[in-house]
Amino acid sequence: MGIKSFQGKRDATQTKNIERILVSDYMTTKLVTFKADDSLDHVISQLIKYKISGGPVVNDNNELIGIISETDCIKHISESKYYNMPSDRNNTVGNNMVTDVDTIDKDMNIFDAAFKFLSSRRRRFPVIESGKLIGQLSQKDVLKAALKVKGNTWK
Repeated sequence: MGIKSFQGKRDATQTKNIERILVSDYMTTKLVTFKADDSLDHVISQLIKYKISGGPVVNDNNELIGIISETDCIKHISESKYYNMPSDRNNTVGNNMVTDVDTIDKDMNIFDAAFKFLSSRRRRFPVIESGKLIGQLSQKDVLKAALKVKGNTWK
């Protein structure tokens, strides 16, 4: 006669409540934003002042129209200031920003967002609701969320 595995009656109170950790719980809502007609010199000074690597570009209705980053500013510097060229009309955010912007949903699980960071190699994702910019999720925000999560095997 074989031995049967018996685990006993399951107690309903032992089931774990799996709480979703959402992008909206960790996204930054107080953002440094830029306008398309801002100069790159203004952008550079704001990036340095606030110790950020880029920011969303919005129109007057707070709708996202692009992203400007340190890399975009460096491209402009390498093309003009390096050769001691005077500032020209191309010295605006609108002429140097990236307009093909990936966004992220505020109701996405934070760890699904982490995977999106890995697969896209982006440093930040704007969060849009009803066409308006409501926040931004950075890789650092994902790291903050990971520190707060306590799993079964975590101490």
